[in-house]
Amino acid sequence: MMRLLNGLEANVFYTFAVVAFIAMVLLIEGLYQLWSAYRGPEAKRISRRLQALSAGGHVAEASLLRQRMLSSIPVMDQWLLRVPRVQRFDRFLVQSGLGWSVGGFVLMSLLCGLGAGLLIAMVPAIPLELALLGGLGAGCLPWGYVVRKRLQRLHKFEEQLPDALDLIGRALRAGHAFPSGLKMAGEEMADPIGTELRITHDEVNFGVSVQQALLNLGTRIPSTDLRYFVVAVLIQRETGGNLTEVLGNLSTLIRARLKLLGKIRVLSAEGRLSGWILSLLPFFLGAVLYLINPKFMAVLWTDPIGHKLIGTALVLMFLGILWMRKIIRIHV
Repeated sequence: MMRLLNGLEANVFYTFAVVAFIAMVLLIEGLYQLWSAYRGPEAKRISRRLQALSAGGHVAEASLLRQRMLSSIPVMDQWLLRVPRVQRFDRFLVQSGLGWSVGGFVLMSLLCGLGAGLLIAMVPAIPLELALLGGLGAGCLPWGYVVRKRLQRLHKFEEQLPDALDLIGRALRAGHAFPSGLKMAGEEMADPIGTELRITHDEVNFGVSVQQALLNLGTRIPSTDLRYFVVAVLIQRETGGNLTEVLGNLSTLIRARLKLLGKIRVLSAEGRLSGWILSLLPFFLGAVLYLINPKFMAVLWTDPIGHKLIGTALVLMFLGILWMRKIIRIHV
């Protein structure tokens, strides 16, 4: 009898262990599916597509799409919606391709500014004004990073545009419709132009006219070459003509422009390098002199005349940087 009871207890224990193991596996699988549905790669890809759609349009049909939130914090989102022209800045962030929200950018800038200001204030003999100035400079670092990423993304888009035009032209020559050519180019081309063309094709599928979808594309990507493409397509749809030949000529023109721009960048490389050296050299020498002889440099922030010298030097350096930038920047 005791053996029978012990056997039953052992069977119950093993059954319970197996059931618990299966339940744990199902729980883990359920949590993974939940995470994948809301935070997985596919969900993030769809979210980026919807954000780009909602940030780039100025049409009535865009109400079919969900509005891009400026912040994941509801209170901050409501506060940011009251800021004038915040949608333009949101579009600016979308153009950088970083996936940042306006609220995240603001918090990041505040954290950088406060952190740098506190670190500078902890250094002995440094006045509060200099710590505030350093904090303001560090708070602008995220903005500089966004501007740089946006310029890189737009430059890469312009480099990919001739190949995309050739691909659309070949699709039209093979008998495909223009929206089908956009879809094929979006699927074949890499980011960023592939993503933007897929978004344009999605807008057409949602019921937006081809004309308005192309205008939205020109709004999302502020590129002169892209505007030529949009204008050429719109004129062809109104007046007729050989769109394949127009796209071929346009791609040839854009390639020639990019080639000329590359030559100009090579010829102006020395000027750009000189500008960077002249801009960073005073800060580097100031840091070296402070490490060698702190008392010698301390006069700049302990004496009232030193404050005026620092302010004058910064203003003159800023004007010099603008002047050097104007000299070496040649528009093509």
